[in-house]
Amino acid sequence: MKAYIFPGQGAQFSGMGFDLYEKSEQAKELFEKANEILGFSITDVMFKGTAEELQQTKVTQPAIFLHSVILAIALGTNFKPEMVAGHSLGELSALVANGVLTFEDGLKLVSKRALAMQKACEAQESTMAAVLGLDDVVVEEVCEEIDGVVVAANYNCPGQLVISGEISAIDKACEVLIARGAKRALKLPVGGAFHSPLMEPAREELEKAIKNTTFSEPTCPVYQNVVAKAVTNPEEIKENLIAQLTAPVRWTQSVEQMIADGATEFIEVGPGKVLQGLVKKIDKSAVVISAVV
Repeated sequence: MKAYIFPGQGAQFSGMGFDLYEKSEQAKELFEKANEILGFSITDVMFKGTAEELQQTKVTQPAIFLHSVILAIALGTNFKPEMVAGHSLGELSALVANGVLTFEDGLKLVSKRALAMQKACEAQESTMAAVLGLDDVVVEEVCEEIDGVVVAANYNCPGQLVISGEISAIDKACEVLIARGAKRALKLPVGGAFHSPLMEPAREELEKAIKNTTFSEPTCPVYQNVVAKAVTNPEEIKENLIAQLTAPVRWTQSVEQMIADGATEFIEVGPGKVLQGLVKKIDKSAVVISAVV
């Protein structure tokens, strides 16, 4: 079975999507439509912007979404997903790809999500850190011991868990984790504590937008970050998408479940190859490739 996977924030690069824009008239129309919906020329930043410009949350999230979704559409009849999943932001790309959301509604939600998260980041200084070389259980235990807000946020692959929270709590957790045997515990260059309770204001804002958006029956199951299993009910998909902002991304568990349910090939749709690397670390025997038009 073919599993299509969609990357999240951090996969952006200058020039992303330009080959699609040049190659496909349909892609060009969709990129231009995106410029209209967003009210600024995101294509200018995607195709010619600096790394700093692409790192702005209001740009990064829609840019990755557009690259992924337009690539999936450009694949045409070659795009035949039997299951889909996305890492964090990538879950919205996956929901457009499997017919739950329209292109326009997906982009509007991504834009709202990015701006709401940016606002939450500005309201309270916070950060994330990658912890390498420790069992998940040990990391979870340390997070519980620390005063302040610090939680497990991204279960990326065995031995790689990202924690999220208040800066002082993250600093203390990193010290303790190194003492407990972590190979590395390093703060990430991110604007805030994604997938933590500190994103509650963003979750509330996005909840209203999601509840006012039509979610259709999917063409294939989506393996959602929050539950790490196949979901097909549009109302459940909505609830899980709302919960995702303050809950951890269970990527390791999602990939393991997809394999248990029959996934034989993982195709990454969008910029970069981050997810392919994670899938190989979760299961060395997995077949992983990039989608190309």
